[in-house]
Amino acid sequence: MRRATWWNWLLCAPALVVLVVAASGPLVIVAVYSFLSPGNLGGVEWTFTTEAWFRVFFSRDMFEPDIVTWNDAHLVIFWRSVWLSLQTTVICALLGFPTAWFIATRRPGNRTLWLFLVTIPFWTNLLIRTFAVQEMIRNNGIVNTLLLKAGIIEAPIQMLYTDFAVLLGMAYVFLPLMVLPLYAAMERMDFRLVEASYDLYASRWASLWHVILPSVRPGLIAGSILVFIPAIGAYVTPRVLGGGRTMMLGNLIALQFGQGRNWPLGAALSMLLLIVVVAALVIYLRAVGQDRGPRRG
Repeated sequence: MRRATWWNWLLCAPALVVLVVAASGPLVIVAVYSFLSPGNLGGVEWTFTTEAWFRVFFSRDMFEPDIVTWNDAHLVIFWRSVWLSLQTTVICALLGFPTAWFIATRRPGNRTLWLFLVTIPFWTNLLIRTFAVQEMIRNNGIVNTLLLKAGIIEAPIQMLYTDFAVLLGMAYVFLPLMVLPLYAAMERMDFRLVEASYDLYASRWASLWHVILPSVRPGLIAGSILVFIPAIGAYVTPRVLGGGRTMMLGNLIALQFGQGRNWPLGAALSMLLLIVVVAALVIYLRAVGQDRGPRRG
């Protein structure tokens, strides 16, 4: 048994080395960079300091370094990222739930076609899909043109380069990530429970709240995590649809590593984003653990 165990570890060693070097290695480098000093023209200087982490939340006065205030710009961007990501998750859940329910209640032969239609957007590059949304909501786009011809508005509505545009783009991009887990949960659900609730004179809302939602809760939580995590770190969609007016954490991190040339601050912001993602995963694991816990009759 011991020999077989060592042999199994030896077979897994190449994959483990790749995972450690390719996954954990960059994270360690970013964590180390967050405690170093910025170089003059980018890069880092190997001097230990916590100034980057300090500047994530606070700022010093240019003329009076002893005067410390909250870094309002970073806090606003952080709050916008979290808030837009939460809104995106809620919108995807509200749209994805009936979509998944529709697919799950079709005949088995037709479900494949509907799932194929849901996954088609994944075949297109994210940037192209984002530009498609931009063409729809710009001042001379499809939406404003139809509203003007219908006489509903007299001047184009400024939708591009706003929080609404970013929210719309992220909801469109990440909606399939909500539909698929919900469909997987609904497909395994015992629909006889719904029929039993109707037989017991439960209303549709009561059946939804007490029967359907508890049954598909793991899929709803999984879909929420799959939407929230990429949404909070999104870069392309806020960059194209938000321009320079609606910046999120991903854009701020790219700015520090690029034009800002402050790699330690960018690394500290990256670690902050990682902490938020890990916290979301912990919440997901605890929620799933409660669902799989022992049930007492």
